[in-house]
Amino acid sequence: MSETVTKTLQATLATPTTGKEQRLQRLLDTYRTALHDAFDAGANTMSTVNDVVTPYDLPYQAKDALKSYVPKLRKTYDAEELDDEHPLRLVNRAAKFDYSDEREHGFVWQAPQPGRGTNFWIPLRINPDQESLWFDLLSEDSKAGELRLQRHRTSWELHVTVEYSVEQPTDSDDKTYIGFDVGESALITGCALKRDVPRKPMLVSGSQARHLRKEMFTTLRRLQSRDAAEWRVDERFDHYQNALTDIVEKASRKAVEYARGFENPVIVLEDLSYIRKHLDYGKYMNRRLHEWAFAWLQGRIEDKATEAGIRVEYVNAAYTSQTCHACGRLGRRSQQAEFACSHDDCHVSKFQADINAAANIASRVNPWGESVRWEPGRGDSPQDGSACDSATAHRETSEKSSQMTLAAYSD
Repeated sequence: MSETVTKTLQATLATPTTGKEQRLQRLLDTYRTALHDAFDAGANTMSTVNDVVTPYDLPYQAKDALKSYVPKLRKTYDAEELDDEHPLRLVNRAAKFDYSDEREHGFVWQAPQPGRGTNFWIPLRINPDQESLWFDLLSEDSKAGELRLQRHRTSWELHVTVEYSVEQPTDSDDKTYIGFDVGESALITGCALKRDVPRKPMLVSGSQARHLRKEMFTTLRRLQSRDAAEWRVDERFDHYQNALTDIVEKASRKAVEYARGFENPVIVLEDLSYIRKHLDYGKYMNRRLHEWAFAWLQGRIEDKATEAGIRVEYVNAAYTSQTCHACGRLGRRSQQAEFACSHDDCHVSKFQADINAAANIASRVNPWGESVRWEPGRGDSPQDGSACDSATAHRETSEKSSQMTLAAYSD
């Protein structure tokens, strides 16, 4: 059995010639003007958008994307105004690629232009981890969706949404639930539960990421206070963002490799939908926690798990760090790295806090569909359908990138 999943392929355009770059920039500028004009005109159907964008010198792939996207801005996203830096959106008929191992950059993309015979090919620097999916796209084993082209100060990035099939995990009653706790001191802590017993935990230190975030915040604030040139601020931000991306990729890969070491693994993550509303650790700690993209790291774990055929479940995050994994009652964290259970009838006295939390996360998935005890004295009972007790499927990923943005440092 297989199922269809969606993923976004990322590529950087090889540095274009001056002429090609001018044509790409003209296309992007024209698209943004048409987008703003259609939005400002109040167009909310495909036909009314078509009336606005028809006169613009755009390829049909861009006009068709506008006709689909502009109505969503009002009806789905309830937008009141637009950002000036929207990417160029193109429908899947712009997904024309080619490959040759004789070229320096094997993959190339045919960039659409208005008019006949004006399109041109441009080389792509792809993410090596996604190479197999690019080949699937060429062989039509996967189906292209929307394309988005965005210019940064020194580069152009192309994102291609694809749908492809993966084998469904084998359904077995003897599953190994593996909880992953994402945090500050330990970037990822994993703990497998086999018959409710913690097995072979793993920890990925968060010290490098924490140091980079602190250095990034200090550096960007200093540059902004000195009115440094915009290109200089962007350059430093890109440097730190790339370094953090590398950390996230390596950590998420290690997490999935850890899960694959167990029989019939199921990865369990905390549902952090409302983490920013509930966190209140003071201004300094809130800034540090909010700037670290918890959902970004979880999303990369989920992406890699899906590709590996490992099911992912999301559970309620409440009290996972304060509850004893053995007896299910509240304890205390007298130290950041140590959890203490204060109940004399429990065999756990002290336990590594992050491993305890990861074990609690894993135990929140109950294969019999019953609620999981996370409050003292609360008994198990059939679920009432509320989100607070249940293991939940992951929601559709937002179109907005989960990576940090420079706007976080401009407040």
